[in-house]
Amino acid sequence: MKTPMTQLDDETVRSMAIGAVFPDFGGKINSLDFHRKDDLLVTASEDDSVRLYDIATAKLLKTTFHKKHGADRICFTHHPSSVICSSKHNLDATGAESLRYLSMYDNRCLRYFKGHKERIVSLCMSPVNDSFMSGSLDHTVRIWDLRVNACQGILHLRGRPTVAYDQQGLVFAVAMEGGAIKLFDSRSYDKGPFDTFLVGGDTAEVCDIKFSSDGKSMLLTTTNNNIYILDAYGGEKRCGYSLEPSPNVIIEATFTPDGQYVVSGSGDGNLHAWSINKRNEQVACWNSHIGVPSCLKWAPRRAMFAAASSVLTFWIPNDSNAEPTRMDTEAGVEAEHPSQ
Repeated sequence: MKTPMTQLDDETVRSMAIGAVFPDFGGKINSLDFHRKDDLLVTASEDDSVRLYDIATAKLLKTTFHKKHGADRICFTHHPSSVICSSKHNLDATGAESLRYLSMYDNRCLRYFKGHKERIVSLCMSPVNDSFMSGSLDHTVRIWDLRVNACQGILHLRGRPTVAYDQQGLVFAVAMEGGAIKLFDSRSYDKGPFDTFLVGGDTAEVCDIKFSSDGKSMLLTTTNNNIYILDAYGGEKRCGYSLEPSPNVIIEATFTPDGQYVVSGSGDGNLHAWSINKRNEQVACWNSHIGVPSCLKWAPRRAMFAAASSVLTFWIPNDSNAEPTRMDTEAGVEAEHPSQ
């Protein structure tokens, strides 16, 4: 799995193939995240597990189970062994324990963040400080600080809110009902959005936003499996792709780290890659071998992406005809700490 990031080209992207398979999840993988600087991946699954992987060696490092709260949305903090995880069970009208700050090192809950009254559907960490954001089906976006239990700010919105920071942490985007994308200055969000974009002609809810690493483009995925690439400054639509429907799974798309390609899942069980600079030109189409992927992200510093359904797969450039490695997961498994 030694696949350091090099300049990607069409040939490299076309050569991507499964390099490792982790099959033993007890349900759908709800979300996954790569650490920004370390070779680590974390997953949260319907089987209430949180799993930590070394992506350089394709090894499972640790599994913890969180039966009381479940494991839904997940993202790394800046520390490689700490994550933020949203709860799937025991959500109530008080918003108790809807988010948890977890240490994977010693399996402790470092802090609870209370407030959301319904399921959290979007979660992201600031790339520059201890702030993070969560969007919930209770129609709010909440802004938090890892060091403080109390919510630092609330945005009340219509529809299903989706949130994302740009790569510099200066701006965040919030998608809301009717295909509206609002941009906020992260240092003065209380003054309201400084710009609003409309994804013309598509009123489906946006279920995911990602900024390209250079901050010039935004990638939107909608609940009806349309994908749009917008200019992050003016909001103009640069590209658009319509994929096969997936009634029970919301698909995910991802930029490559150089911002030149987009890879996406589809309702037909295939993965698709397009070149952004060549507009609508499809560079590759692969059979995912895992059905419709619910999660898909490209590693920040490697020629590698992860695709997951109830099976996790690592994709790397294929320079041989070797069969993918089916990985055992005999890493340390722990039940949740009593404090969780």
